[in-house]
Amino acid sequence: MLATASIESICQQHTNLSNEDIEKVIEVSQTIQLTADLSKANIFIDCLMADGKQAIVVAEASPTTAKPIYENQVAGMKAYEAFEPAVLYCLRTGNPMTSNRAITQERKKVEQSVVPIHGSEGNIIAALIMEKDISDQLKKQEEMKALSKTTESLSGVLVGVSDNQPIIPELIEEALFFVEPDGNLLYSNPTAINLMHGLTGEECRCGENIIHYLPFLADVITESDELLVREMAISDKIFKVKKIHLPQNEKYNGMFVILRDLTELREKEKELVMKSVAIQEIHHRVKNNLQTVASLLRLQMRRGIPEESKVYFLESLNRILSIASVYEVILSNSSIDEVDIYELIEKIGNMLVYTEGQAGANIQIQFDGEPLTIESKRAVSIALIINELIQNCINHAFKGRDTGKVQVTFKQEETFIHIKVIDDGVGYVPHSKSSLGLEIVNMMVEHDLAGTFTIQKVDQGSEAAITFPLKGRG
Repeated sequence: MLATASIESICQQHTNLSNEDIEKVIEVSQTIQLTADLSKANIFIDCLMADGKQAIVVAEASPTTAKPIYENQVAGMKAYEAFEPAVLYCLRTGNPMTSNRAITQERKKVEQSVVPIHGSEGNIIAALIMEKDISDQLKKQEEMKALSKTTESLSGVLVGVSDNQPIIPELIEEALFFVEPDGNLLYSNPTAINLMHGLTGEECRCGENIIHYLPFLADVITESDELLVREMAISDKIFKVKKIHLPQNEKYNGMFVILRDLTELREKEKELVMKSVAIQEIHHRVKNNLQTVASLLRLQMRRGIPEESKVYFLESLNRILSIASVYEVILSNSSIDEVDIYELIEKIGNMLVYTEGQAGANIQIQFDGEPLTIESKRAVSIALIINELIQNCINHAFKGRDTGKVQVTFKQEETFIHIKVIDDGVGYVPHSKSSLGLEIVNMMVEHDLAGTFTIQKVDQGSEAAITFPLKGRG
């Protein structure tokens, strides 16, 4: 609500009200917040402008007990007669107006009630206005109106056709009955006739009560809703049942009852659920088996292996755990065959860098990228590639140093994914004989991802980059 000084300023600048009349307006404005809270509506005080052609809002109050209509303050804004005729009518004649339609300054449709505010001499000095948002109400009315027109038009097509040319009903795959409010059958299409035979072995003829043959429709037909959709189990089948009640008039007075057999669809959904559960169980077992193999390798390393073999055991262990990470990510998400690349790379990177006893215990690793999913088949390849590239940084980039930094970034550009592993180490130096890890990366990028791989020395370290299509080969 505006302060007293603001109300006084607006009135003096835009109206012909006397000081005494302005004091009266200010006095009334002290109560409009209580009125707004009580009525759960927006309350305004409008005064006629000096030119007498439109009004201006001098005070306003939004309810604290309901959602307000306006997003912004409207005090000081003009109220035009074309949008709010009741306000101007009340200010000019002194007659109250209730439950009128109006359009607000923010172009919202409201229900508006207006009463005059009288000055000390009985003259009309302002209008007290209550507004309630009716946008949702009007939308529902329009939807019901459209539904009524649609059902009436449909009834004309389906019920009004001649006996020799029932073209539209014959083409409808759903079972369609047209019945009177008491359940007497007026029409049934061929699919409905076949359905009746399948469920009861009998045929309901026009004029007979369909509830006698299909008692499960009793609640549907007697339901008061004009539009009803319900799924029902009937015998060993599942049906979606729809009822569309026609508007009552002299020509038509009845309803469409439409049955669609969903049995096969629901069976397929059950099969999909069972397959999903089976796939999840397979993923769970693969993950457990990989972790078992990893545990066996750890056990062998603890029992003692030649020092020159230790690095090979450790590399094999990390590869196995990287593949296991793919299945951990799958099992942690709702999707049964998709993996979030960011989550996967972060899990593998942290495992390599922060595992106690690893050579890279003092190495910092950062990840940069947005959530992006990829199918699990290619995710296994990405896991192994990232494992090799980060492991390469740990083993070779920071020789003679206690600390280092590795940054893993990935992004999608149009139909390609780009992943980079950057370190601030000594820099990549090509050797005559490539390492096994880089050979694995090269092979998997080219054959599994149909992409490209490069590694080079940069100003402060090395940069390994892979690029591959977002969608894999069929």
